Amino acid sequence: MKQTDKLFRFWNALSICLLLSLPLQAQVPATLNATLDEYKYPYEVKYLPVSVEGEQYRMAYMDVPPAKKVPNPPAVMLLHGKNFFGAYWGQTIKYLSENGYRVIVPDQIGFGKSEKPEIYYSFHQLAENTKQLLQHLGVQQVAVVGHSMGGMLATRFALLYPEMTTKLVLENPIGLEDYRLFVPYKNLEELYQAELKRTEEGIRDYHKTYYTSWKPAYDEWVEVPAAQIGHPDYPKVAQASALTYAMIYQQPVVYEFDQLQVPTLLVIGQEDRTIVGKGFIKDKQKLQTHGQYPQLGKKTAQSIPNAKLVELQGVGHIPHIAATSRFHEALLTFLK
Repeated sequence: MKQTDKLFRFWNALSICLLLSLPLQAQVPATLNATLDEYKYPYEVKYLPVSVEGEQYRMAYMDVPPAKKVPNPPAVMLLHGKNFFGAYWGQTIKYLSENGYRVIVPDQIGFGKSEKPEIYYSFHQLAENTKQLLQHLGVQQVAVVGHSMGGMLATRFALLYPEMTTKLVLENPIGLEDYRLFVPYKNLEELYQAELKRTEEGIRDYHKTYYTSWKPAYDEWVEVPAAQIGHPDYPKVAQASALTYAMIYQQPVVYEFDQLQVPTLLVIGQEDRTIVGKGFIKDKQKLQTHGQYPQLGKKTAQSIPNAKLVELQGVGHIPHIAATSRFHEALLTFLK
């Protein structure tokens, strides 16, 4: 009888999810390798070989057509943050596809299902890789949406390739201030050792700072990186994470916002207090004066020519997950 009850509850929960058209959470394996081979993304993943420092590396991406056939559908590209990967855009991909857009979601080299080589990482190189992907897909122009680190990359992409960028959307981007001015410098060995010491509990505690309150739906984004810790590939993952932290720290975009030439939307969750390298800061006063997104959003909107600012009250670092409908409304209004 108990087994029957369990089955009933399972099918009932499944039916509710289907009725609400909500994506079920992916099952996260106990251990995952460097390229998340056993973890399922919400849409088909394909790969493009890109050349970096004379070697070829596989770059993973999703390319999702509009839900209904549309001649020459407009393209939107979604760029992930540092502690994430393309799968966390699942709901936004579905929403944009249902509204007639072709949605392209790359995992940058060093992240997600893409390879994680020990190379010199730069936003210029990632932007070039991304351009190669678009050219491979036959996409000449695209609206670029970047979250967190993806906002820094989206900014660099728009600066390098304004002719390809129809619109730019920055969702709680990092890099709105120069972290070198107040976050202590750490060399690559120190960064690597810090990555090797990560635990699931530590990852969860950090992710909790992204939201105003925790929900079970957020567990997946903790469980995936945590599952890599126990795998023999983890040193490779840790090395890539250290190298990409150095990229963020050493390659600010904050001084170039006034050079942007494309229509730009800033979506800023007002409870966000993200500082890259926050754990290295010992001076509590600096924690109070930096990472203040309400002020940073306004300042950045003033720096970018003709930028539009949407402030989301009661929302933290990831509006597209924590305030999905509000984010989607602002995004679609701007894209149209």
